[in-house]
Amino acid sequence: MTTTVPFLDLAAVHLDLRDDLDVAWKEVLAHGRFIGGPEVAAFEAAFAAHCEVAHCAGVANGTDALELILAGLGIGPGDEVIVPANTFVATVEAVRTAGARPRFVDVRPDTLLADPAAVAAAITPRTAAIVAVHLFGQMADVDALGKLASRHGLALIEDAAQAHGARYQGRRAGSWGAAAAFSFYPGKNLGALGDGGAAVSDDAQLIDRIRLLADHGRSVDDRFVHEVSGRNSRLDTLQAAALRVKLAHLDRMNEARVALVERYRRGLPSWCVPVAVDPAADPVYHLAVVQVPDRPTVTSALDAAGIGWGLHYPVPCHRQPAFAEYADGPLPVVEEAAGRILSLPLSPGMAPEQVDLVCEVLHDVPI
Repeated sequence: MTTTVPFLDLAAVHLDLRDDLDVAWKEVLAHGRFIGGPEVAAFEAAFAAHCEVAHCAGVANGTDALELILAGLGIGPGDEVIVPANTFVATVEAVRTAGARPRFVDVRPDTLLADPAAVAAAITPRTAAIVAVHLFGQMADVDALGKLASRHGLALIEDAAQAHGARYQGRRAGSWGAAAAFSFYPGKNLGALGDGGAAVSDDAQLIDRIRLLADHGRSVDDRFVHEVSGRNSRLDTLQAAALRVKLAHLDRMNEARVALVERYRRGLPSWCVPVAVDPAADPVYHLAVVQVPDRPTVTSALDAAGIGWGLHYPVPCHRQPAFAEYADGPLPVVEEAAGRILSLPLSPGMAPEQVDLVCEVLHDVPI
């Protein structure tokens, strides 16, 4: 079957930026500083400004960013960290790598983002942090979650891997918590040409600590002295150069995503229900997620028409074998949604006619 509408068309995204990417590539080849080159600091400064925060530390990937934030905050064995069960497993992996216990909570039925009431109920004397996961391109209710964190003396950490450029109450993703983690996995709204990630914060000491841990614990004053046991988690120069090129186009591409999802909302059949938008949020739609009553029938129809699709995520984290020991009980909202969610094709260069075609195919599904 020929693909008529790809789920994500990265080739088209990069073709549009090819000339600028070629220049960036040649500049890095010319100076040869493939680790720690000037493009890294330039991108970090530009991305911090985009997130409307003071500091950014580039790291190897988004999972590392979360782990390093937790480590930088001193969160570890004996601590609990509250996470929504509806997230990619990396959020939970980071908590476990830090040595802390994940405390899973349910989500709101409309946005499928963390339910602040469930978060409040999950706080115990061992709780050290709340992770606000900004899923599908929409920010969680960081106002309510931030107030909870302040009231209980907890750290609010943003997992912004899917929310580059999103806003809540006018403030960018990354500017609400003690720190935020971003992933630059190629399919993200701001994606590298491989792996990459960043931690952002207004806390200079925290970012300095993250840099120290990410560079083998190496002293900034003497490269042969290692102050702590760290790790190797660096954003490569080539990736930073590519990311800086793409960052200049991020807002434009996010606007294209918004327009495409609005077109979906106007054209989808009534039984195909898009994830709701929080009135205080300005999403950037990393994914076009809907809920459907009979997913196998729907995906079969899409397959027959050559239309790509995805699932984010059909097995909630508390039901994953790796984390089953931390499941405190059923989480009905996320469990029901896991059997109904479906991600429709979405790329910033997608033609409006392709959205119309997807909607036409869905209108013909016998639901």
